[in-house]
Amino acid sequence: MLKSQAQSRSGLRQYCCCSGVSAALTVPSLRRTTQPASLSGPILLRGMRLRANSAAAAASPSGDESSNDQAAAPAQAEAAAATPAVPEAPSYSPDFIRRRLLVFVGIVIGYSSYYLTRNSLTYTAPVMVADPLLHMDITQIGAMTSIFPIAYGMSKFVSGVLGAKFSPSVLLAGGLMATAAVNIAFGFGTSLAWFCFFWALNGTLQGVGGPCCARILTTWFASKERGTYWGMWNIAHNLGGFAAPLVAGGFAKAMGWKWGMWAPGIIGIVVGIFVLLACRDKPEDLGYPPVEPTDSKPKKKDEKPKADIWGSLLNSVLKNPFIWGMALTYFFIYVVRQGVTSWFVFYLIKEKGIEDAAQAAVRVSGLELGGLVGSLIAGRLSDGLIRNSGGKGGNVGKRVTVVMWYTVGIALALLAFQALPASIPAAVQWFNVFMIGFFLYGPQMLIGLCGAELVGPDSVGASEGFLGWIAYLGAANAGIPLSIIVKEYGWNAYFSTLIGACAVALLLLSPMTKLRSFVQRETARKERLAKEQ
Repeated sequence: MLKSQAQSRSGLRQYCCCSGVSAALTVPSLRRTTQPASLSGPILLRGMRLRANSAAAAASPSGDESSNDQAAAPAQAEAAAATPAVPEAPSYSPDFIRRRLLVFVGIVIGYSSYYLTRNSLTYTAPVMVADPLLHMDITQIGAMTSIFPIAYGMSKFVSGVLGAKFSPSVLLAGGLMATAAVNIAFGFGTSLAWFCFFWALNGTLQGVGGPCCARILTTWFASKERGTYWGMWNIAHNLGGFAAPLVAGGFAKAMGWKWGMWAPGIIGIVVGIFVLLACRDKPEDLGYPPVEPTDSKPKKKDEKPKADIWGSLLNSVLKNPFIWGMALTYFFIYVVRQGVTSWFVFYLIKEKGIEDAAQAAVRVSGLELGGLVGSLIAGRLSDGLIRNSGGKGGNVGKRVTVVMWYTVGIALALLAFQALPASIPAAVQWFNVFMIGFFLYGPQMLIGLCGAELVGPDSVGASEGFLGWIAYLGAANAGIPLSIIVKEYGWNAYFSTLIGACAVALLLLSPMTKLRSFVQRETARKERLAKEQ
């Protein structure tokens, strides 16, 4: 009988070990704990073993029953190993939810303030040109605004790479306060050289914001909910764009152009202090376990050290063909986005007979609002596809599918905008522009999320920086090249170019509909190693 009990314990122990592999990979309930998150798996496994031993001792009164248990346990273990683990919805404690909400509010308001200090010159410039003391004209304003995207694109790439070694929450807050200080310094200038220097410096500092927010989002939100929250964070673009004319334009008109720069700067400093106090890099910094499983194995003596910053960029980003595919897709999406924002007002005036720029601006004002709604729905759609997949297929591929749906919508909405007659009511034209924004901002948001999920946590900043750099190269190509197309070949060629960019984006996305995320690849690797052992 003792022998049979021992065999029964052995069989149940084997079963619990097999089950423990999948248990260790599930997301734990997130609540404050004094123990490190890495101990939760072993503690859970040890508890399962103790319960299994107790159950075996109590449930083996005869040798026959013990023999049956011994035969059943390996079969159960084999069935459990053969059954794919279906990811469960993460469950969080109320305390964690409140703290995470504060972090989320911090990055949304923080990045909105980046947009406020970024767009301040746009709405202050007309007052500067009208000031007789400055002796400025549109050409000089154009020189300042041309410097900005070049500095910003390079900054986003470099800060994404180098920022991986620094705290994203500190960088986010520090970068915001620095760009706010630049806005204030800009307001003390009187010469073109002063203005150009500080506006180029502003572009350099602006690139810090996006990669830092991406890193914070990927550590605080699990993949099955990340699309929703990424889409909600993406409205920071629209909130900042909405606030800029009210703050910068309003203060410039009421109190002079200097206050058009000073007011956004003061707001940026105040918000930067709030971000510094509210945000933390990851849940572990506050005593919570991670929202997704991490590799907590101790480092072996003979294990090779991690690659340096540039080695990580090369191995995780530049050598990944799918990151290049996402970057090139971003390039063409930004050609369309910048082409729409830069040229629609001119198109309405030249081709549709709108009397002045103010009326044309009203008709295209639905772009940002449509982008806000489209981003939110795109995130929810991609999360829904992932949840309904039952753990099958690639999470990144599900988001790519939504991007492809939206890209088709962009092309159809552009064709409708071109086909609408000049006599159409303004409300219909406004709704058409709303739908263009709806479909346009969804891919802009999701491509960045896909790039973050394709790489490991240490490479998220580098990935986002690289994608942003390529995207702004696309935005730059929507300026002079599109102006030449319009001038030489007309507006039909302009729309053909934008729709062609959508077609190329779809072609680039088509091989990526089954891509798995970094977390999925790591989970599959651990399961393979567990089975081999």
